[in-house]
Amino acid sequence: MLLTLIRRKKREVKVMEIPWIKQISWYLVIAMFIIAIAPKAEAGFAPSEIIALSQTDRTGDLETIQQVLEGKAVSERLAQLGLTRDEIQGRMSQLSDRQIHQVALQLDDLKVGKSDALGLVVAVLVIAILVVILLNISGHKVVLT
Repeated sequence: MLLTLIRRKKREVKVMEIPWIKQISWYLVIAMFIIAIAPKAEAGFAPSEIIALSQTDRTGDLETIQQVLEGKAVSERLAQLGLTRDEIQGRMSQLSDRQIHQVALQLDDLKVGKSDALGLVVAVLVIAILVVILLNISGHKVVLT
């Protein structure tokens, strides 16, 4: 760090100069950009094919499926397709334990009406704010028109 004296309005002010500020600033901007665009990774346990599903697993899976089927959007869509509740229950009873478990696992991964658009907007705003702050710190003028 370098200290320089600057005379402003009849007084001396010590100003600290950091020699690598531009390189550090660009490194941080690039690092934040890479962090923002990195895909979100989710981990979980993979079900074993050897272990048989118990009856409690089947009832839990059926409850999960039933909650999704009782949703307004899903029930309206099924009604548009011409399926009644009795037909749906009949088809559910025909499924094996493994098939019900697979459907329940896929429903857990399904995100109806959700997207990562909010996260993207927040990331872009944070990057824009950081760029403006870094430009102000480095002495450049930011003019918004």
